Amino acid sequence: MGRKFYFLVAALALLLDQGTKQLILARLSEFSVLPVIPGFFRLVRVENRGMAFGMFSDSSSSWSLFLLILISAAAIGFVATMIWKIDANERRLGVALALILGGAAGNLLDRLVYGHVIDFLDFYLASYHWPAFNVADSVILLGAATLLLDLFAERPAAHPTT
Repeated sequence: MGRKFYFLVAALALLLDQGTKQLILARLSEFSVLPVIPGFFRLVRVENRGMAFGMFSDSSSSWSLFLLILISAAAIGFVATMIWKIDANERRLGVALALILGGAAGNLLDRLVYGHVIDFLDFYLASYHWPAFNVADSVILLGAATLLLDLFAERPAAHPTT
């Protein structure tokens, strides 16, 4: 697996994210609620002007969107550079970075096109409620978890040369 594969994984994550968001935009008006598993999961349409899980969405600063776009673009550039530079044997690392890249690109595209991120996956249980999120957030989380797995994975012991 090489760079092309990792960038393909990122592109597929981006397409899945944007495709699901287009379905939500076409079928649900803002603040609509569609129960899927009553008492646990529903589809909603939330326009998140903040960061992950709605953090800083209440900011009234006109610089917020610009700053979020700038940070996202810098992160995408950094992750793409890391993918470009990783060793061919670092498959798990490459896939993890590709997932993060695709998810970050999906949320950045939302900010550029709409001025906010479209969230629609809403999980809850009784009074416990997780903030709405989207496919981009999911693949970023999956990529980050895979990075942690890669960090703590056992590496083959190096054999000293004598």
